[in-house]
Amino acid sequence: MTDPLPDPAPDAVAARPFGPALALALRGRCPACGEGRLFAHFLKPVPACTHCGQRWDLHQADDFPSYIVILLLGHILVPLMIEVNSAFAIPLGWQAAIWPTLAFLLAVAMIQPVKGGVIAFQWTRRMAGFR
Repeated sequence: MTDPLPDPAPDAVAARPFGPALALALRGRCPACGEGRLFAHFLKPVPACTHCGQRWDLHQADDFPSYIVILLLGHILVPLMIEVNSAFAIPLGWQAAIWPTLAFLLAVAMIQPVKGGVIAFQWTRRMAGFR
């Protein structure tokens, strides 16, 4: 049996450039149109854009945004801890309070933009249901 709706030819498919889509998604805007919101709640995307109708419930980001945030935190905090410890004599008790708190605050600040970036990447590459 043949497919009633074959995929359009590759040259007929509208381009989805990653750079502009990423810039919009990092700000929580719809990567398709830039007008609608990407997130309904802190990490839950809207089912569809209220402006252009692009569905966002098709994404499959899973744990990838968390892995990216952990990788970024390591590259930010470890050099910072080394430099701070070499420049200042901060007592260990204070460090035990400072570094986990800073890690938590940075992780919370980065997770939504990173998830938006992953969704934008999937959308531009037509992955995970974004055909």
